[in-house]
Amino acid sequence: MLNLALWLKKNGFRADQVQAFYPSPMASATTMYHTDKNPLHKVTYKSEKVATAKSPEQRKLHKAFLRWHDPKNWPLLRKAMAEMGRQELIGDGENQLIPHYKAGEEQLVYEAHRRKNKGGEHQKRVGKPNTKPQGGKMLTQHTGLPPKARADMGGKPKPTGKPKQRGGR
Repeated sequence: MLNLALWLKKNGFRADQVQAFYPSPMASATTMYHTDKNPLHKVTYKSEKVATAKSPEQRKLHKAFLRWHDPKNWPLLRKAMAEMGRQELIGDGENQLIPHYKAGEEQLVYEAHRRKNKGGEHQKRVGKPNTKPQGGKMLTQHTGLPPKARADMGGKPKPTGKPKQRGGR
């Protein structure tokens, strides 16, 4: 997990969410989880061993490594790296994973970096914002925008009134 965290940092990836694996029936990953064997080959007593994180502490540490950029995880990562003898990865340099401890670190909060839809860019891309009537219900093109708003979005105005009857009656 440490090597994965270093690779993530080197390549500029920051995981905002990490999903825990829980075994489910009929999946090869479930076989790996329960047997600690590689299910991609025939599973025997001589099969290749695969390490799986099962304890809550191990899972928490793995999640912390995947979210290396979150200040809340730094104390746990510092402790784990010290136990692994990898203190050289603690520091402010480019090749270090997490910074040294700083006073007031407990108050630091990680905010996800948003690359898309900054400011008004989103509105430029999708058109004008939906109109909100007096009743408070948000209208969309599927729930009945006023004819003018539909035309502004490039759609056809919704027909109003009674439909014309066809036929000669």
